[in-house]
Amino acid sequence: MAAPSYLTDQEPWIPVQFLYGRQKNLGLRKVMLRAHEIEDLALPLPPAAAGLLRLLTGIAARVTGLDDPKMTAGEWAARRRRLLTEQGRFDPATVHAYFDQHIFDAFHPERPFLQDPRLTAQCKERAGVNKLVFGRPEGNNLAWLSVHTDTDPQPVPTEQALWHMLIHHYFGASGQWSVRTVDGQRISQAKAGPLRSTISFHPLGRTLYETLLAGLPKPSDNWPRATDHCPWEEPHLPNPLAAPPPVTWPGGLLTGRSRHAVLLIPAPDGRHVTDAYLTWATQDKLPAADPYLIHHVDTSKPIAERHQPRRADADRALWRDLDALLLAGDENATVQRPEAFTTLNDLPPELRTQLRVRVHGFDQDGRTDNRTWYTALTPPIWPWTQEHDPHMANWIATCRTEAEEIGTLLEQVSKNAWRTITTPPKTSDRAPRAPRRLPAWTKQARAAYWPRAETVFWDLLAHPDRDARAAFATQAVAVLRDVTRPAVTQHFRAAHVLAQAVAELRRPPRGTPRRPA
Repeated sequence: MAAPSYLTDQEPWIPVQFLYGRQKNLGLRKVMLRAHEIEDLALPLPPAAAGLLRLLTGIAARVTGLDDPKMTAGEWAARRRRLLTEQGRFDPATVHAYFDQHIFDAFHPERPFLQDPRLTAQCKERAGVNKLVFGRPEGNNLAWLSVHTDTDPQPVPTEQALWHMLIHHYFGASGQWSVRTVDGQRISQAKAGPLRSTISFHPLGRTLYETLLAGLPKPSDNWPRATDHCPWEEPHLPNPLAAPPPVTWPGGLLTGRSRHAVLLIPAPDGRHVTDAYLTWATQDKLPAADPYLIHHVDTSKPIAERHQPRRADADRALWRDLDALLLAGDENATVQRPEAFTTLNDLPPELRTQLRVRVHGFDQDGRTDNRTWYTALTPPIWPWTQEHDPHMANWIATCRTEAEEIGTLLEQVSKNAWRTITTPPKTSDRAPRAPRRLPAWTKQARAAYWPRAETVFWDLLAHPDRDARAAFATQAVAVLRDVTRPAVTQHFRAAHVLAQAVAELRRPPRGTPRRPA
């Protein structure tokens, strides 16, 4: 019987949305060949889509020659413009030549795609298919939202197993994994994936072809001159105990920073995955600033720790990140836009004005807990950037800042009002203990304020002559009155305390009130 095989460059495992509305599954090869006909990826798992976009962008750099480190920044930008305006698609001959050159079989006995075949000898225990698939219960965990059980793990279709494998490579958990023995050393600790608990921002063109070229990070003299490889291009499997080489551009940066090792166990026909090995791949950090993340800069920390990516937060609306994408920043900026956005001004004008931003976030803690993942899409925002419309960019930043300040103030006054009204009269010199949990008013006010603030935000963009702080304060006052209305009739001091809270929300900040530029 033939060994199981699943050629990821040919098998239809990637859902895509075509320009004419039809959805279809394609392999890696056809995705690249038909990228000019594809509107967007259609993976149902946002973190898998975030990983796949990086993988496809790395391949796009290879088949277009935009991975040439000898090109100057000007030559690189000019070549990318020509590819977008004159060629309009990936060259089929080059695409076929690239995929024919490398192994993309998910179950290849020696070089399975994005996997390590040595795990069969180095790991005594398999992790189980439920550990591979996000959302399934495994071990002693309870099955809250899944019909699966750890006592009867069901096989997963291979295309879905590949999606979850990508998530492990980019968003994998830290902590205890299967013991892996290498050269007599038994190690079970794994580092968190390079994108764990982050939110990615990808320039989205009219086609996938434009998306991949627009999102390609620029070359820089800061990258090492070492030969750049994607994992499937490496001539040999890496030594897990050896220090990994420096991160190179663009293949190593986009596809080569996984800290987890995976090996899928297929069914005899290769159509399903029945089990898996999951463990650590390296014990060393692979420091690099991912080009699709917003970074916060803390100059008080050592250089290697100054740039911290913005964490994904499912409770934070996307419009609150717009100013970080639009403002160019400088050496003293505390927030830096994604590196991939710094070259968008070099794109052809007709593409640049229509660029949207695709957002993929995975709300997780730093170790093992996964809360939820989400995706979003902005309207075309590039005409509002600081380089093209500095007044609009600054106005958006002002509106976002005022919304944040009023939101923080709303939480503060609602906490103070709750404690003042509900705390019994003082009977001793001992100060009352502050509650550990947020008061009910604060939770309700926060939940009600931000959807209203978003409506105000978009209205302010169309009316830059309005007072932004007053507009958000009006909504905060309305929210506070809504959530505290029952208390006015139940508590003797409620009306007076709430009147003070309302006055605090309406009080202008110290100094000159902020106005649009």
